[in-house]
Amino acid sequence: MSAVRNYAVVTASYWCFTLTDGALRMLVLLHFYSLGYTPFMLAFLFLLYEAAGIFANLGGGWLATRFGIPGMLMTGLCLQITGLIVLSALNPAWSGTLSVAWVVAAQGIAGVAKDITKTASKSAIKATSEGGSGQLFRWVAWFTGSKNAMKGVGFFAGGLLLESVGFRGALWLMAAVLACALAGVAFSLPRALGKAKASKSFRELFAKTRSINLMAAARMFLFGSRDVWFVVGLPVFLYSQGWHYMEVAGFIASWTIGYGLVQAVAPSVIRRSGDGLSREVPEARLWGAILTAIPVVLAVVLGSTHIERLDLVITIGLSVFGFAFAVISSLHSYLILAYAGSAKAAEDVGFYYAANAGGRLMGILLSGVLTQAGGLAACLWGSAVMLAVCLAITFLLPSKVTARRLPA
Repeated sequence: MSAVRNYAVVTASYWCFTLTDGALRMLVLLHFYSLGYTPFMLAFLFLLYEAAGIFANLGGGWLATRFGIPGMLMTGLCLQITGLIVLSALNPAWSGTLSVAWVVAAQGIAGVAKDITKTASKSAIKATSEGGSGQLFRWVAWFTGSKNAMKGVGFFAGGLLLESVGFRGALWLMAAVLACALAGVAFSLPRALGKAKASKSFRELFAKTRSINLMAAARMFLFGSRDVWFVVGLPVFLYSQGWHYMEVAGFIASWTIGYGLVQAVAPSVIRRSGDGLSREVPEARLWGAILTAIPVVLAVVLGSTHIERLDLVITIGLSVFGFAFAVISSLHSYLILAYAGSAKAAEDVGFYYAANAGGRLMGILLSGVLTQAGGLAACLWGSAVMLAVCLAITFLLPSKVTARRLPA
C-alpha cells in the first residue's frame, strides 16, 4: 500500500505542476502575440526554457539518485513558484529588449523546474513499482497520459485566466496552487525514496548503455517533430484563419487532453509480451511508420487550392497525428524504464529527458524559423523528416532481453 500511496502523491503533485506549466505556456504565447511579437520572437521566448531543461534533466537525475526523489521534486516546485513570481514582476513600461530578456530569464527558471520535477516524478514510478513490467507499463502510461491531459487543461486555463484575472493575477494564483502541492510532498513522501550510489563524474552520466543512448536519440527527434508545428506554426496558422484567442487555446487544450487520455490507455492498444520487449519494440516501429506518414499527407493538403476550410481539415488531421503520437510516446516512456537499470534509474531517466528537452529546443527554434519561411506547411515537412529519423533509430533497438529478464 505504501507504494501505491507514494505513486498517488507523486502523480497528484505533478498534476498541479503540469497544470501551471501548460497555463504558463499559453499565457506567454497569447500575451506577447497580442503585443505584436513575430513568430520567431515568440519561439525565442521559449528557447532558454528548453535549453535549461537539457542540463536540468542530467543534473536532476544525478541529484535525485544522490539525495532522494522527494527532495528534487520539492526543488522543482520551489523553482516553478520562483519563476512565476519573477515573471509577474514584468513592467509594461520597460523597453522591448529588457522585457524579452526578463521573460526569457523567467522561462529559463521554469524550464529547470519542469525538467527537475519530471525526472524526479518519473524516476519515482520506477522506484515504487513492485509488480513487474505489466504494472510498470500501466503506471507509466497512466502517469504520462494523465499529466498531459492536465497540461491540456492548463492550456485552456491559461487562456481563461488571461481574459478573467489578467497576466499578473494568473501568475500569482498559479504560484499559490503550487505552494499547496509543495506542502503535500514535504509531509507525505519518505525522504530516502530513490536514493542510490550516484555516478562520480559527468562522463558516467553520458556513458549509458547502447539501448539508453538509442532511446534518447529517438526521443529527441520524436518530440522535435511535434513542437516544430505545435508551438508557433499551428497557433499562427489558426489566427490567420480567423480563429480567436480562446478558440486557439481551446483546440490546443483539447488536443493535449485527448493526447493524454490516449497515452493513459496505450497499454490496451499495444501488443504485450512476457519479457517486456519482444513485442513492444516492433510495435514502436509500426506506430512510428504510421506517424511519419501523417504530416506528409497534411503538408500536401495544405498546398491544395481546392479546399475551402483548410483549418478544419488540418485540425482533424492533427488530431489523428495526436492519437498516433500519444501511443508511441507512451510506449517510448515505458521502454526507457524497461531498459534502465534499477540502481540508477533516475540518472538514466534524466539522460533520456535531457535528450527530450534537446528535441523540443530544436523543434521550437525550427517552428519559428519555418513558420516565417513557409508557414505551417514547412513545419509539417520538417516534422516528417524528424519522424523518419526517429523511425530509423527504432530499428536499431534490441527487442530481446539479454542481460536480465523483465518479470511479467
